Amino acid sequence: MIKSGKSKLISLLCLVFAVATFIISCQTRQPDKTSLSTTNSACVQNYNENLDYFPNKISITQAKGFTVEYHKNYKIITVKQPWKDAKAGFKYILVQCGTPAPQAPKDSQVITVPVNSVISLSTTHLPHIAKLEVVDKLIGVSDTKRVNTQEVAEKIKSGKIASVGSNSNVNVEKILELNPELITTYGTGNAQQDSYPKLLESGLKVAINAEYMENTPLGRSEWLKFTALFFNQEQKAEQIFSEVVKKYESVAKLAKSIKQRPTVFVGFNFKGTWYLPGGGSYAAKYLEDAGANYLWRDEKSSGSLPLSFEVVLERATNADFWVNLSQSWKTVKDLLKEDNRYGDFKAVKNNKLYNNNARVNENGGNDYWEGGISNPDVVLSDLIKIFHPEILPNHQLVYYRKIN
Repeated sequence: MIKSGKSKLISLLCLVFAVATFIISCQTRQPDKTSLSTTNSACVQNYNENLDYFPNKISITQAKGFTVEYHKNYKIITVKQPWKDAKAGFKYILVQCGTPAPQAPKDSQVITVPVNSVISLSTTHLPHIAKLEVVDKLIGVSDTKRVNTQEVAEKIKSGKIASVGSNSNVNVEKILELNPELITTYGTGNAQQDSYPKLLESGLKVAINAEYMENTPLGRSEWLKFTALFFNQEQKAEQIFSEVVKKYESVAKLAKSIKQRPTVFVGFNFKGTWYLPGGGSYAAKYLEDAGANYLWRDEKSSGSLPLSFEVVLERATNADFWVNLSQSWKTVKDLLKEDNRYGDFKAVKNNKLYNNNARVNENGGNDYWEGGISNPDVVLSDLIKIFHPEILPNHQLVYYRKIN
């Protein structure tokens, strides 16, 4: 009987100890990543009107198309020219979660930040999301098949990102089902093509990214900061972009002193018209910084120059290089099959053809138009390697390939 009593006492003590251990464990256990991702831990619990909720601010140094104005608990983004000949821009009032929204103008959108779910309707925005390390917030893209950004492609394979279409084919019902806190897209000013009016009418939050309107490679790349503003990732964006600028200017400096600049022309004849970038375009800026003599550099337009085949042939017959050809051309036979007059160019005869289609996935998604926008230093290094291989002897082409 005594042994039985002792045994019961020991069992009771063990039970008490186990319960106490369990309680302590529950109190000290850290929340797992899943629970963190489903709650907005960045929301303010006790609002203080005198506190600056955005201590890390961005400064815009290269991009001309957007501005940001900081207030203590909200920031105002202005997209000045969303597309060519646009008569008005867009304003976004980004309010820190858990703080009161200011009185906003009728033509603006009020968006709570940081956003926890986003749909991107342009592949050029995906490298931003990857670099800012917020891919876990991405729930939809325009076309899952054309994505090259590795972090996004991996999430697509796991079935965590939906394909929602774009422009006139955007699937509004699907997007409403996903219920994103933000949609990033672009506009052209064509009411029949642009998707953003439909999305706004459905009560969704839509941000227009106008990076393609910038006339310099670095200007386009700096729109990384535009994306960062919606996630309160200003500090990371500043660090990333400053490194890009440093690398770009470093390699550009190497080519700046070059005296012998090879002559270059770009593009191809499409349905009777040859579209070349104007001398004030971002493409012309790339060629200038790469130490090349672009034959249309004096045409100060920042848009495309529609020319005839004969006009281009007359000026570019003896050009040293031909770059940025049709995306479908992979061999010299491809271009000659389309038009045997291409064979009259010296660049074709001397096999000085380089195309920006070295990184194209199985569904036709070209990473030059995706990752290349965010990595202008790499694109510039490619071009310098093409025109002046002695300057960057160790660089291997990334976005460009030689056409043989």
